[in-house]
Amino acid sequence: MAPSIQQVKARTIFDSRGNPTVEVDVVLSDKSCYRAAVPSGASTGVYEALELRDGGKDYMGKGVSKAVNNVNAIIGPALVGKDPTDQTGIDNFMVHELDGTQNKWGWCKQKLGANAILAVSLAVCKAGAGVSKIPLYLHIANLAGNKKLVLPVPAFNVINGGSHAGNKLAMQEFMVLPVGASSFREAMKMGAEVYHSLKAVIKKKYGLDATNVGDEGGFAPSIQENKEGLELLKTAIEKAGYTGKVLIGMDVAASEFYNEKDKQYDLNFKEENNDGSEKISGDKLITLYESFIKDYPIVSIEDPFDQDDWEHYAKFTAKVGKDVQIVGDDLLVTNPKRVQQAISEKSCNALLLKVNQIGTVTESIEAVKLSKQAGWGVMTSHRSGETEDTFIADLAVGLATGQIKTGAPCRSERLAKYNQLLRIEEELGDAAVYAGANFRKPVEPY
Repeated sequence: MAPSIQQVKARTIFDSRGNPTVEVDVVLSDKSCYRAAVPSGASTGVYEALELRDGGKDYMGKGVSKAVNNVNAIIGPALVGKDPTDQTGIDNFMVHELDGTQNKWGWCKQKLGANAILAVSLAVCKAGAGVSKIPLYLHIANLAGNKKLVLPVPAFNVINGGSHAGNKLAMQEFMVLPVGASSFREAMKMGAEVYHSLKAVIKKKYGLDATNVGDEGGFAPSIQENKEGLELLKTAIEKAGYTGKVLIGMDVAASEFYNEKDKQYDLNFKEENNDGSEKISGDKLITLYESFIKDYPIVSIEDPFDQDDWEHYAKFTAKVGKDVQIVGDDLLVTNPKRVQQAISEKSCNALLLKVNQIGTVTESIEAVKLSKQAGWGVMTSHRSGETEDTFIADLAVGLATGQIKTGAPCRSERLAKYNQLLRIEEELGDAAVYAGANFRKPVEPY
């Protein structure tokens, strides 16, 4: 008889920013144990499923004892005896039966918390792979009905701005994508060399202090404006000898500097004595992005507008979407209903896949399937508050997303994912396929 779930146990652990988060062990009837932990974002979209925090004084209100207790007292006992290979059945049972909360955008996990539900969902997925005696990435591929495994292009966040850094930079991430590599291993080499080249460029221009790293391992020099960041990347890529092989991506996180009152984008939002002189309209922001695209090898722009600014998303995608990937993060929050709306309105052409935005493996797979069927790209993503759990590395390969962003080639919680991808590539041997230039459409829709 196949092993069944015997116990589900949750605890509080700490993420890479020193904040509490949820970790779960799923123990099976054959005594095997599978563990998963949940990450947490800094710039979170308002439409994300609820991350349940305790409030109060402890941990500045960020404790997760309620979410932990929900696993131990409610979810865990209800899953005893269930088959860990039945991912969809277990996810739907947790979301529909045990939690049951809904809003306009679907199942919102407001009773138990998406962090409680997701930790269990991830651990169950690992248990399902264990019972099936196959690697996690292959189990995920089977759950999705995907026949072709692909190693993703890493999008390394090497310069931090926005809510991730204390400099004046409004835009949150500047990334390098080694699309010209022939394997994932070579992509890591290119990324690491560009990273160290960038460090040298920054040290020379801004001093040694500027080479300290942010939440995701990127540098946060005292840059005064966005073009300066792009210029640094261009120089670092040249110095490393990878012009044309390593391209540039951006995560603007524009919701962070959108002013709801006057519908303007404030590029000076972090200044204490802000006189409003840097506020621009959505149309002017499009013009600014077009100038970036013209002058720099940009292939991907994430969250270029506010999470409710569907109009400018659609305008911008219509203008540049053929050559540049427009990625929805705060806009989509890995929510199948919002993905469907964005497909209908042609608002963007790529999904940022963050499992903790939606709360289960099953709903994440649904969002990816919808995106791929629409001809979109998919970028698997970490959060700024990460753990050493490497689940998303296997997820990227299993769903053949073609892209992954999980920070700079620096800080162990980031490297854990990249290193897992190196192991997967080695395990696949001659069957390993690197997405490379096909990162936007690495496989046919499944």
